[in-house]
Amino acid sequence: MSSSHLEERRPRRRLRLSDEAAAHVRERILAGELRAGEFIRSESVADELDISATPAREGLLVLQAEGFLRVVPRKGFVVAPLDPKDIDDVFTAQSLLAGELAARASTHADASVIGSLNTIQDSLERAASEKNYDEVERLNHAFHRTVYALADSPKLQWLVGSTLGYAPRKFFAAIPGWPEASAHDHRRIVELLEAGDSEGARSAMAAHILDAGRLLTAHVENMHMPQTAS
Repeated sequence: MSSSHLEERRPRRRLRLSDEAAAHVRERILAGELRAGEFIRSESVADELDISATPAREGLLVLQAEGFLRVVPRKGFVVAPLDPKDIDDVFTAQSLLAGELAARASTHADASVIGSLNTIQDSLERAASEKNYDEVERLNHAFHRTVYALADSPKLQWLVGSTLGYAPRKFFAAIPGWPEASAHDHRRIVELLEAGDSEGARSAMAAHILDAGRLLTAHVENMHMPQTAS
């Protein structure tokens, strides 16, 4: 069985503990569970993840470098305001990289790979219809990993991977429209890959990523809207 056939069942590799802590807090910020101005203690993050305080603090320092957190002297880490424009910029960059990877992948898309992508997508659509969002999220990443790996461009893969922190995995269902977009857009991408249409695959993948960015940006903007009294 080829490596691409294993993508649907391949378990996600465990992150380093510091990266796991960063991902956990980043996702909570993007999902609106942590708001601007809230203080975060490394000890609390460590307790939530059952890790020691040292990697938890290292994860918070990563988020400070990314702009999600800032440090208040003698008080610690506090959630920074989340600017929707920053999210839009990240997804614009991701769409360009992902589009290029899809274009290159189209020249290597044989029947075996197309079969693997269709199998992943069948399972993804079934999970979406059952509202099994954890499985939708896992299969969504399996789909994109398969396409990106097919491009045989490790540096571009690394660059696109550096933008994925803005895609909240644990709270996939919290962003209205995300599961549906994965279930709908991927089919067209597979069709274009199978046809060897590099420019079509580039455009379809870029549009898919940009649409995801717009959905997340709208979600973040909605989080900051004043709530009206009922």
